[in-house]
Amino acid sequence: MGRLKRHSEHHFGERVGWLRAAVLGANDGIVSTASLIVGVAAASAARDDILIAGAAGLVAGAMSMAAGKYVSVSSQSDTEQADLALEQRELGNQPDLELEELASIYIKRGLANDLAREVAIQLTANDALAAHARDELGMSEITTARPVQAALASAAAFTVGAAAPLLMVLISPSDLLIPAVVIAALVFLALLGAVGALAGGANVPKATARVTFWGALAMALTAGIGVLFGTAL
Repeated sequence: MGRLKRHSEHHFGERVGWLRAAVLGANDGIVSTASLIVGVAAASAARDDILIAGAAGLVAGAMSMAAGKYVSVSSQSDTEQADLALEQRELGNQPDLELEELASIYIKRGLANDLAREVAIQLTANDALAAHARDELGMSEITTARPVQAALASAAAFTVGAAAPLLMVLISPSDLLIPAVVIAALVFLALLGAVGALAGGANVPKATARVTFWGALAMALTAGIGVLFGTAL
């Protein structure tokens, strides 16, 4: 008999927790900072003023992303814990009903009645709460809320994304600052869309086009506002 090889699979869904936060943070960092820079530059501001505005946007945005992600994901975590506590009480107060409930879930998924009940009995004997969390509440290791991880991923990704437009302000000639920032931001957004799609197993051209389009629209609107205010002043 040949040596058995361990079968190992790595699914894209395992990355959803950090990938979603990282892509959102980087996208927001590029779009918001580039839009802010383009808007301020369109109002005929000096380079130093543009840099100050961009740096302030980077710090404020990173902190906002971290705090917002932490609060929102913490709310999800609190809800999950409340559901688990409720399920634990129900398992203690009415174990027979909970067993039947679990068996009915497996019957709806296609198992025969006797087999579904046997599966429910064995899973309940092994870890009743885990079985109900997974099959009744839809909780799993992949989808479990992780507030700190989400907050750090969002803040770090926002900082990296926002640093790219700021770098272009430093190295671009004054007369080419706006087009340089816009072009660089669109390139970074396209790369972000492609990398995010590859990491998540999604369609690369579609994801790239989607991210680039909305980023271009945001910068165009902000530049228009900057031009209007610059003219008014």
